[in-house]
Amino acid sequence: MKRSRFTQEQIIGVLREQEAGSATADVCRKHGISPATFYQWKAKFGRLEVSAARRLRSLEPENARLEKLLAAAMGGGTAAHGVGGLRGRAVYSSLRLAQRAECRMLF
Repeated sequence: MKRSRFTQEQIIGVLREQEAGSATADVCRKHGISPATFYQWKAKFGRLEVSAARRLRSLEPENARLEKLLAAAMGGGTAAHGVGGLRGRAVYSSLRLAQRAECRMLF
């Protein structure tokens, strides 16, 4: 996955700059981003404060570790492929009722 040129804190700063009254086109031009990128950032980070973004970033490694543990406990597959190579809803629907309840308690 391509690494962003902007950190989460910088992205939130760009969004706050636009909220302060600057025109979206001017903010995009100033920071060298497209309006589509700006609105994607707004959808993803629009309600976050800088402190919340830092906390989210600090929780990501723990979340990845827990996903790996869950995948190992549910059949040895990787978290990306779930159980038996299935993804998303297919993983959830392939579980027995008791396993679904355990999965809900984890998240």
